[in-house]
Amino acid sequence: MNQAKKIKLLYIDDEVNNLNSFKASFRFDYNVLLAASPAEAMQILAQHDDISVILSDQRMPDQTGVEFFEEVRQIYPNPVRILITGFTDIESVISAVNRGHIFRYLKKPWSDVDLQSAIEEANKFYVTSAMLHQKNEELQKAYTELDKFAYSATHDMRGPIMSVLGIISIAKDTKDKAEVDEMLDMMEKAMMKLDNYIQSLHDYYNIRRGGMQLTNIDLNGIVKDLHDIFDVTSRVDNVKFNAVVVQNERFRSDETSIKIILNNLLSNAFKYQRKDIDNKEVNLHLEIKQDNLEIVVSDNGIGIPNDSLGHIFNMFYRAASHEFGSGFGLYNVKDALGKINGKIEVVESKVNEGTVFKVIIPRK
Repeated sequence: MNQAKKIKLLYIDDEVNNLNSFKASFRFDYNVLLAASPAEAMQILAQHDDISVILSDQRMPDQTGVEFFEEVRQIYPNPVRILITGFTDIESVISAVNRGHIFRYLKKPWSDVDLQSAIEEANKFYVTSAMLHQKNEELQKAYTELDKFAYSATHDMRGPIMSVLGIISIAKDTKDKAEVDEMLDMMEKAMMKLDNYIQSLHDYYNIRRGGMQLTNIDLNGIVKDLHDIFDVTSRVDNVKFNAVVVQNERFRSDETSIKIILNNLLSNAFKYQRKDIDNKEVNLHLEIKQDNLEIVVSDNGIGIPNDSLGHIFNMFYRAASHEFGSGFGLYNVKDALGKINGKIEVVESKVNEGTVFKVIIPRK
């Protein structure tokens, strides 16, 4: 068995003969660490955070095994504890078992078969507990995210609706066509904000609920679709859209995830443009390089403040106060990348100069 994959265990005993015997019996089956005292054992535990099973003799000069395990449980609660004891210590052992200080106890002299069985069971318990702890953390994160999602979603969806209802109420008493036209423009912007938010929600659930479908990716076809999507925005807001594709080999991945990543990165690049310049531009570069798809999206827009760069991939975070921002776009980018094992390699931005995102997606 590969040493790195063996169960790592620690055995504490003040008798050197017992330590040597234990090492001789189990060195081929496990990654065995030895300590001649509780103090030495604590030093080893501090250096090895992947120890899954601790075995200790009960009778030692400085501390009993039960006392040692009580101390260990407070500092290193994850490793599973097995006590090796003589018959005369049985009452203290039973007390330790009942109080949860040890997983199992074995009597001296031990049987190698019994001891190995106890170690294997202890390791199974350790693995199961670790998985349960991880799932609990994920569940807590999901609950926290859901609370934040429910509050922000209702707030952000109700805002545009209330704006439109207010405008309609005013418009009923307005006779001037110019004022009505202005109100219609305000209503259109409110509905665009709502539509953008709903699209972000749609992307979010596509990532979370949908499985991967691996296909050959046609980058030129994707760019053509993107041109169609952003053509109106490009012409209305006078933003030049430049796209370069370098694809000389086949590339397999999940097309939906790639489209979500590109759509959200480009959507932000078009949204957050400066109104005071004429040469607005958004640039997209796609290239298959060394089994990876490299995506670079850059713009010369309003940029992102330095103190916001560490938060922009959080759900509902808005680096700028912008009427169409949902706070969902870059969060969806991060989630989609996680689904296909991609990564954000570069985020560079300067206020009033622009932003660059570089994304790497491995071939499937």
